[in-house]
Amino acid sequence: MRELGTVLIVARSGPEWAAIAETLSDEYDYRVLTADSVDGALAALADAHVDIALVEYGAEAKGLKLLVDMRISHPDVIRILALDAKTELGQREMAPAGIHQLIRKPLDARQIGLMVERGLEVRELARRHRLLTREFKFPANAAGIHTRHALPLPPESRRFEKLVYVSEKLHDLCELARKAAKTELPILVQGATGTGKELLARAIHYNSGRRDSPLLVQNCGGMSDELLQSELFGHKRGAFTGAVSDRLGLFRAADRGTVFLDEISEVSPSFQVSLLRFLQEGEVKPLGSDKIVTSNVRIIAASNRSLRALVATGVFRQDLYFRLRGFELEVPPLRDRPDDIPVLAEFFAAKHSDAMGRKILGISAAVLEKLVGYEFPGNVRELENEIRRMVSLTEEGEYLTTKHMSPAILAAPPRRLNSSAGYSLQGTTLKEKVECLEKQVVSEVLSRHRWNQSKAANELGLSRVGLANKIKRYSLDEAQ
Repeated sequence: MRELGTVLIVARSGPEWAAIAETLSDEYDYRVLTADSVDGALAALADAHVDIALVEYGAEAKGLKLLVDMRISHPDVIRILALDAKTELGQREMAPAGIHQLIRKPLDARQIGLMVERGLEVRELARRHRLLTREFKFPANAAGIHTRHALPLPPESRRFEKLVYVSEKLHDLCELARKAAKTELPILVQGATGTGKELLARAIHYNSGRRDSPLLVQNCGGMSDELLQSELFGHKRGAFTGAVSDRLGLFRAADRGTVFLDEISEVSPSFQVSLLRFLQEGEVKPLGSDKIVTSNVRIIAASNRSLRALVATGVFRQDLYFRLRGFELEVPPLRDRPDDIPVLAEFFAAKHSDAMGRKILGISAAVLEKLVGYEFPGNVRELENEIRRMVSLTEEGEYLTTKHMSPAILAAPPRRLNSSAGYSLQGTTLKEKVECLEKQVVSEVLSRHRWNQSKAANELGLSRVGLANKIKRYSLDEAQ
């Protein structure tokens, strides 16, 4: 089934809402997330990319308050408010929420399905309008259309929940992660600090069969065995000094859901034994208890150190390593995927300009050139912090320029991007070697741009006709 978007329903449980969720999922091919409280809705919004929020007004107008907050925190989400037939609201109460549509009970599932379709169409038209006004430099209100402040994402960008990318490396990783999400196997995510391992884990959970159950997170770094045992397995009152009440533990609290264990490489050898037993049997024995209970939890573990190397030195148990790596995903550092830097910069500029209520026109080419040429030892986290700093220094209606950049990045010498790595020269004469290299370069650029010949020709400095002649001359084929 092809999912066309994600709808978040925030309402009390009941047959009416269950029928709406089923219709949106089965007949309209939308992915449907549900929450029965404001806290549940905020958790879903934090973890998954949501397109439309259908919110019940609820007691004490909590639903309306949620939509008001979402207008600031998640301006891209289309907001729909459902009211009881007897509830009356004036324009003054509704205006702060920026509601797309107001509907009254009793609700019709197919009518809501059509409303969701039209809402997504309107948002796409607004996005295209923003792209055209930027390209042709029309005033934003030339057609009488009100547009939000956020910068549009480049149209060639792709998403896996809250991961944004264009590079082939991350595309291949996310495709493998999507397949892994459909299984019940444990997943080991490795990569340097700041590369987005937790975002990947959250995306996996929300694309798995466990998405309606909790995702709970525990950082294992710098914790004693007793404290970590208590956090994960729970404890009984009086089990140790300070245990003044029973604690359920994350493994039991996340039953039928997912637990994300960050910095798994930091746990002690003795705790590795406890974790291995849980992975093998699903057994939980709280501290101070003589009872063993079972819990059905999927483990996603992450490490910024190579577990394979730690196994080789005897620091990490080999049997636990093999248990954790049902799927092993390696998140590449940002320096190895410079193609992602411009689209991430645009995404973070849109995100933080919205959060600060500031209109930013775009990012200058000089800034993007500096960012692409920088090593980013702090990876995506460092890039986001830099863009957030730049947005905070930019005046209303300005572009982000090099004058807003931090001195360290501005003064850093550009790194050499070795685009010819991996090319092999064949032939005996100079002409044959040059033609061999040219064929490989043209083929690599076409493949990287998914055979978009306009983009490939622009990068190679050729006309469309010139590129077409190269393709014909070297018998290049998209299927190769």
